[in-house]
Amino acid sequence: MERREDQARAKAVESVRERAGEEKPAPEKNVPAQKKQRALRGVGYVAVVAVFSALLLGAQYALWFVKGVEAVTVLLLVFSYRFGVRCGVLSAVAFSLLRCLLFGFFPNVVILYLLYYPLFAACFGGLGNALRRRADLKTQLLLTALAVLFTAFFTLLDDAVTPLFYGYTKEAALAYFLASLPTMAMQCACALLTVFLLFRPLMAVLRRVRL
Repeated sequence: MERREDQARAKAVESVRERAGEEKPAPEKNVPAQKKQRALRGVGYVAVVAVFSALLLGAQYALWFVKGVEAVTVLLLVFSYRFGVRCGVLSAVAFSLLRCLLFGFFPNVVILYLLYYPLFAACFGGLGNALRRRADLKTQLLLTALAVLFTAFFTLLDDAVTPLFYGYTKEAALAYFLASLPTMAMQCACALLTVFLLFRPLMAVLRRVRL
């Protein structure tokens, strides 16, 4: 009787070990697939950021000679809102640096762009996450209003950075500020129209891009 019990126990232990041995390799088989999926997703992020940075640069260059008219605001807004903070900020930094390569490295402009556009992208990327990337009318109106405020903030930030960097006197800084107001008004009007009219169509296009 004792031998039979010992044999039964041994068989039970062996069966448990076999089951454990069969269950352990399963996660190991999934590890390469998960790594491959992450690598492909990372490549997708890099490709999308690179393409969109080039698109931002091309949009600014195409409208460079039209005073007060630009498409960077609506493009970066929708891209950041759709793909989140990380993609938006990376595109904003890449665009800011490439833009300086194309138009020249002016220190005050480099500081201005690297301060403003990553902040802009982070804000609208965070809103996209918070609002679950909705594209209804209320969201459209909210984003349009914020885009106009950010556009005004860009000019005001320039009015602070440039005089401080070059050491303007109070009179010169005030003159620089007053001279920037007409351009700021045109840029705010441009942001109002482009974001309100193009937000939904651009979102419909970018929703087709899967990462």
